[in-house]
Amino acid sequence: MARLSDEFLMAWSSLSGDGPDMGWQTISVTPTGPLELCAGRRAPDNAEAVLVGFPAERLAAADKLPEGQGFAIERANPEDRGMLWLALTRKAAGNAELFTDMVCNVTGALDGAVAAGADVAKLLRVFVGRVGAWQEFMRKGSQILSPEAEIGLVGELATLLQIIEAGISATAATEGWLGPLDGAQDFELGTGALEVKSTLSSAGFPARIGSLEQLDDSVRQPLFVVGVRLRQTESGLGLPDFVDAARLAAKADPGAASALDDRLVAAGYFDAHANHYPRRFALVDTLVIEVGDGFPRFTVGGVPFGITGAAYGIDLDKVVGHRVDVATALKKTGVI
Repeated sequence: MARLSDEFLMAWSSLSGDGPDMGWQTISVTPTGPLELCAGRRAPDNAEAVLVGFPAERLAAADKLPEGQGFAIERANPEDRGMLWLALTRKAAGNAELFTDMVCNVTGALDGAVAAGADVAKLLRVFVGRVGAWQEFMRKGSQILSPEAEIGLVGELATLLQIIEAGISATAATEGWLGPLDGAQDFELGTGALEVKSTLSSAGFPARIGSLEQLDDSVRQPLFVVGVRLRQTESGLGLPDFVDAARLAAKADPGAASALDDRLVAAGYFDAHANHYPRRFALVDTLVIEVGDGFPRFTVGGVPFGITGAAYGIDLDKVVGHRVDVATALKKTGVI
């Protein structure tokens, strides 16, 4: 659960980092487990930041820290206590309100990981992972989900639940869900992958393919397209209900719960926006087709030289291919 913003806003309002010399001014805020937290401003650019101290942790010189349009993580050392200090800092062009939301969400993720018994090394991964999810969210435009994106996320969550129900651990299923993190396919499991397409159409199954890589099985085999057909209905489940069901499935495993929330952030879903998604859906059926010879697709190795990208549509109802259920697809990937 995200922290309340008051403690950060009050601390930032009482600090000034507009002096001529480089340096940090900080105020301690409520710590989380073994980690120290400070709200801060850095001179001379007066940038707001939250600084997190990780005892006895180190980052390799090659480790790349997330950086987005409105923020950056940087190494900092406001006090010499033998800690790794990382500062999540707002850039000049970054939206102040959105940055505050980000700080509250990230520190809330740390609080949740502490409550679940995570050690310092795990807390460092949670911090960097959640900020990376925000990086992906901001890259996509940081807006309320469009109706099309809402349908897409419902389909991916419905597939995630089917994967868990088929016997895959919640941790393996959520960590394999790479669609929100800009993966080539939505799920990478075992040696294979699943690409999820969702529709409300009752006449045909229109599916938009957004890249040459999406249906390319040259890297991961076997590759399946999972078509999730939905119907809008007053008695169905809304996007927030699918989120709640996924969280319930992941609840017993702290690693799965953290990975799930990272992906929800990256996808652009926030609990505070739940009332923006009043539509309710019923799952009509799930169509699973193995991608192979004869499947209508464009791939990197299958288009004329010089074509570097393509987006196109297909009708899954008209695809002639080997159709299976989700459990069988998972068995063929070797994950069960």
